[in-house]
Amino acid sequence: MEPGERERVAAREQRSAGCGARKSPGSSYSHLYPTALLCVCGFFSNVRPSEPFLTPYLLGPDKNLTEQQVNEIYPVWTYSYLVLLFPIFLATDYLRYKPVIILQGAALIITWFMLLYAQGLMAMKFLEFFYGMVTASEVAYYSYIYSVVDFDMYQKVTGYCRCATLIGYTVGSVTGQVLVSFTEVSLFCLNVISLACVALAFIASLFLPMPQRSMFFHRVREDCTERETTDESEKSSSEEHGSTTPLTCGHDDAENMIPVYVPEPMGNISHTHEITNKKPFKDVCIVLATLWKIFLQCYSSWPLLCWSVWWALSTCGYFQIVNYIQILWEKILSSQNSQIYNGMVEAISALLGAVAAFVVGYVKVSSIWSEVALFIFSLIIAVSVFLIDTVRNIWVCYVSYIAFRIIYMMLITIATYKIAANLSVELYALVFGVNTFVALALQTLLTLIVVESSLLDLDIFGQFLAYSVYFTAIAMLFLIFGMYNIIKKYREESQATENTFGLQERSITKDTLNILGAARAPQP
Repeated sequence: MEPGERERVAAREQRSAGCGARKSPGSSYSHLYPTALLCVCGFFSNVRPSEPFLTPYLLGPDKNLTEQQVNEIYPVWTYSYLVLLFPIFLATDYLRYKPVIILQGAALIITWFMLLYAQGLMAMKFLEFFYGMVTASEVAYYSYIYSVVDFDMYQKVTGYCRCATLIGYTVGSVTGQVLVSFTEVSLFCLNVISLACVALAFIASLFLPMPQRSMFFHRVREDCTERETTDESEKSSSEEHGSTTPLTCGHDDAENMIPVYVPEPMGNISHTHEITNKKPFKDVCIVLATLWKIFLQCYSSWPLLCWSVWWALSTCGYFQIVNYIQILWEKILSSQNSQIYNGMVEAISALLGAVAAFVVGYVKVSSIWSEVALFIFSLIIAVSVFLIDTVRNIWVCYVSYIAFRIIYMMLITIATYKIAANLSVELYALVFGVNTFVALALQTLLTLIVVESSLLDLDIFGQFLAYSVYFTAIAMLFLIFGMYNIIKKYREESQATENTFGLQERSITKDTLNILGAARAPQP
């Protein structure tokens, strides 16, 4: 490869990664500091020993709430999460990630401070609002790292950050269970420990480097003189779409990648300068229009649409079960009279779910049988939830809950990979955010019907029966999708075989006529 061609390829790959920034000489190590700090934030923000015992704490002498009042408190998280998700998504990009991560840490501190000292039903509802802010701000935590490291480090740093949160959650759950079971530490003290840990996460977030770019509002690009090295085909493609920058991942062999274009930032910008937004309202309108265009392009892919449908439907049910499982456990075996193992169950389910997610990364899932696999595992989830509801033995509930979380984590990992296979890296947060938003909208509807409806008036066991029916309906939906996909694939293969056979038959007939014509021709 000639030197000029090598430079053009390097420039093209760098722009197609969406970063538009040059690699610094020490770029191989530049990711260590922000990644380490972000892992520290993720670890300590999830070390919350009191969380598996939240329902016993609210029902206990510290808060002295009734089961009915707890049922009124938990839905507030769903509603606040739904309302805050999209505004925080836009604010995350506009403010360049770090301020929203700091906001998440502050909201965690407020949540646990109120959990310790606030009293009354209304105070607990405000607490759930702040916790909804925490979960809605997770998009900043998982998106921040992509703005401060090179493209070739994305996969590694993503694994580090997710591993840190998982280890933190496991350590917190195990610590809580050990302290409750063996040292008889009060649940109030567990909340004090949780507050101290989230405060450490907040302090660590203050030292995160401030990104100079973001996905939509603060994009950066190379100097115009370097753009002149681009080949003619790229230049004509850019002119065809106006002033745009491609957001494709840059993999030449990714034929199924969805090409999506977003507007360049306004003004004269070099690779060392960020956008100066003189008209924020206009910029927001441009970004919203771009998001809508990208949304339509992304969901035009059937594999992405299919897995996104499962993501939204199943995550809705998953949130409901995780939210209300402690109330059901408390109903089966009261924490006031018996030893409970909520923390250990949460830790085991998280660890085994992580193992399942790791193992499934090495299993190839055929696109033909994807819907059938979703049908089978969704049906198993429905059976697990049905056993939780009907057997009403605490150990059966624990085992069924562990099985439920393992299967969900395994399938959500496959769904993440299948969706990512049809997207460029920069669009992950957008599509995952849309899927989560749909899941929350469905969860809000399910909560209004099952939990808060005075018409149905279901107790906690009736609610879990409704969730088992819900997952059964999901299984049936993907059974229909799977059968349709298999029949469609079979017909396409049959049609292709018939076409091939017809071409071969016509070719043979033509050759035969040529031979006969040659035989009938008069001999010289």
